Amino acid sequence: MKNPNIYAGYRYPAQIISHTVWLYHRFTLSFRDIEELLSVRGVVVSYETIRQWCKKYGSIYCNQIKKSRGQLGDTWYLDEVFIKINGVLHYLWRAVDQDGDEIDILVQKRKNKKAAMRFFKQLLKGEKGTPLKVVTDKLKSYSAAKKELIPSVEHSTVQYENNRCELSHQPTRQQEKQMRKFKSHGQAQRFLSCHGVVNNLFRPGRHLLKAKHYRTFRDRSFAEWDRVSCVQNLD
Repeated sequence: MKNPNIYAGYRYPAQIISHTVWLYHRFTLSFRDIEELLSVRGVVVSYETIRQWCKKYGSIYCNQIKKSRGQLGDTWYLDEVFIKINGVLHYLWRAVDQDGDEIDILVQKRKNKKAAMRFFKQLLKGEKGTPLKVVTDKLKSYSAAKKELIPSVEHSTVQYENNRCELSHQPTRQQEKQMRKFKSHGQAQRFLSCHGVVNNLFRPGRHLLKAKHYRTFRDRSFAEWDRVSCVQNLD
């Protein structure tokens, strides 16, 4: 990272802040849960401080991970589910690739053509390229947006083919329940953007790997996390 002094003014070591943010985005834990886990290790910090750390540093870390991860798969699976924010219905748009890695998410109030166009534009900008194939459900907004933005890309709406993306919403539902719903549009967008990036990094398809290979990938994930959180540079 360009600024190795992002922890200036904080009395807690970078390792503790980095580990705290990792706990929050890696597991389904509340701020109070993390406060207790840290206290067992002799680290006394309030849950409100943990909240501020996660709010500030989560996006910093994850933006760096996204910059270095390169382009993801060339088949995009798109889906949207409703979430309630302060009692108001919103839609969470999500795209994953053929390996189940989350490409991006976007929280919006609509699921019309304009909303689909906005999501497609965000995906195209983030990946800096077009996919070979797009898989969606039969929502007409997808077809209209794809026809206008990427007309040459293959588009499939075959039943059950989009299960990969539909299943990717499960961790979101678990976290939403743990947090007792999202409190604002900005909070949902900020948290879910980081949540997906961390899951991509630390869930390399364990069921497909031998134990020794999984441990190798896990070590690489921790090394990458240390790099983006500047822990190694501040020892």
